[in-house]
Amino acid sequence: MKHGRAPDAALPSTAPSTTPKKNNPLLELLISIVIPAVILIKFSGAQDLGAVRGLLVALAFPLTWGVLDLLRRRRVNLIAVLGLVSISLTGGIGLLELDTQWLAVKEAAIPGLIGIAVVVSTRTRYPLVKTLLYNPALIDVARVQKSLEEKGNSAAFNARLQTATYLLGGTFFFSSFMNYLLATWIVTSPAGSEAFNEQLGRLALLSYPIIAIPSMLMMMALLYYLARAARELAGLKLTEVLHH
Repeated sequence: MKHGRAPDAALPSTAPSTTPKKNNPLLELLISIVIPAVILIKFSGAQDLGAVRGLLVALAFPLTWGVLDLLRRRRVNLIAVLGLVSISLTGGIGLLELDTQWLAVKEAAIPGLIGIAVVVSTRTRYPLVKTLLYNPALIDVARVQKSLEEKGNSAAFNARLQTATYLLGGTFFFSSFMNYLLATWIVTSPAGSEAFNEQLGRLALLSYPIIAIPSMLMMMALLYYLARAARELAGLKLTEVLHH
């Protein structure tokens, strides 16, 4: 008996996937922080790029990366937009040679505004904790919600969710406060000068271990808090709650 050709449905699809690839965190760190910091600290002298050109070249890396990422994903990401605004404001402060106090205010304002939005969102139908933590990319939301409804624990879980929202807002307020202190402490030279660029680069490098990593750890702790609440109230295993 001759074997016919396999049906077309069994053939692997060669159509390109429309799902955007995830960013490489090391590459993102390199482009957004390390390269700009090196340019600001090492190549902003009069014998190299100069203060103004050094600042523009350094900011061009994260700005271009952010714009390309928004275009590639073809959807607006609030955090990414705020990041682009932050970079643009930093450039404006340096080029216009404004008082460095404005840099500290800017550094504190971005996470502070996000924190306020997170807390205010508890009064709306769409708390931001569902966008940042309790979302299908991290937690099997549909499965958790179904189990909560079956056990009659939806209200109890919503109370935990509201607590997590306030705690999430607290992480952004922590970031805002630390950003202000760090910027005030490190950036003391007049904007537009070579020393200002060097201090700006040092600020970028130090803000990662001092602010970004602790904030990430807080977010991870909050994710675990929500996962544990889902496990207790929905009767699911932790591996069933979290998406791997």
